[in-house]
Order: sequence, then C-alpha cells, then structure tokens
Amino acid sequence: MRNDYKTVKGFGEREIVLSKSRFIAYVNRAETEEEAIEFIESIKKKHSSATHNCSCYMVGEHDQIQKANDDGEPSGTAGVPMLEVLKKQGLKDTVVVVTRYFGGIKLGGGGLIRAYGKATTEGIDAAQVVERKLHHVMKVSIDYTWLGKVENEVRNSSYTLNEIQYAENVEVLVDVAKDDVEKFTDWMTELTNGQSVITCVDKKFVEFVI
Repeated sequence: MRNDYKTVKGFGEREIVLSKSRFIAYVNRAETEEEAIEFIESIKKKHSSATHNCSCYMVGEHDQIQKANDDGEPSGTAGVPMLEVLKKQGLKDTVVVVTRYFGGIKLGGGGLIRAYGKATTEGIDAAQVVERKLHHVMKVSIDYTWLGKVENEVRNSSYTLNEIQYAENVEVLVDVAKDDVEKFTDWMTELTNGQSVITCVDKKFVEFVI
C-alpha cells in the first residue's frame, strides 16, 4: 500500500476570462487511466463547440502515467503547463480539462502558458486539495469491565473510534495514523494494565483537507 499522498477531494470547476477568452477548468480525481479518459471525454462532449478542450492527468503511486494534450493549441502551450501545475503541487491521481472559448484576441505562446496554468490552479482550488494519510485499524480486545474507560479515553483522544463490536469480549476498533501505532499500543496497554489484546486488522486512507 502506498504512503501518504496528496490529491483532489473531488470534482471542481472554475472559470476565468483573459483577453476576452473564456477558460473553464474542470478537475477531478482519477485513480485509473480509464477514469481520466472518461472524464476528459465527458467534458469534451459537454463543450463540443468550444475552441479547445485541453487536458492532462497524472495517475499512479509513482506518477507512472502522465499525459498532456494541447487539443489544437500551439505545441507545449496548454497540456504541458497544466501538467506542470499538478507536479508542482505534488498531486496524484488527478485529471484536468481546461475548455477555451476564443475571444478574438491572440495571447501568444507565453500568454497561453500562463492562462492554462492559472486556470488549472483555479480549478484545483475549487476541487480542494486533500492529503490522504495511511491509517491502521487497530482492534483492542478487552473484558467488558474495561469498556467504559477505554471508550471514554479514545473518544477524548486524537484517535478516531471506528466501531465497537460486542462478542465474548468487547472489540474496540480505532483508526490510528501509521506513525502512531506503537504509541497507541503502548498507551492502550498501560490504560488497561496489560489486560488487552491489540492487533491491526486493516489499513485504510483517511482524508484531510489542506
């Protein structure tokens, strides 16, 4: 499983106008290349009459899939600058489409690079950047006599109480950041005077808006 990483929370849309041209940025999360392509095609269909629908995406734990498309703009003035924004912000699993409706005034190569870069940045702001942090789901198995104390302490801590399962013993499931697993285990052992069995039963990502 990958380490902590940054991506976008979800769909975002933002429009800017530069020299009478409309630039509409659409941003979304895409965890596969198929999802990225599907998103791009949906925007192109929505804006089939637009002058350009430029796009880029970065997918994979190690950014192994990177694509940029200028869609008719001069080579290197749209898709690549958009992709560079993703790289600069360290975003993974993200797709961007910037739709342009030409306003009659040519921007030149430098102007286009700035325009598509700015539109992408605005779209990312609308989508919101999140950090996905790897957490371990820790199961604390205890006697019923410890439930009140353990539940209260966990609820008042920085950890997240996930679920309480009632069986022969009580099983308290807690989300713990991967770097805090040892600290949590020591704390819970001390809290229960060593009368708990603590195991990791799952791993998952928890999102935090940056």
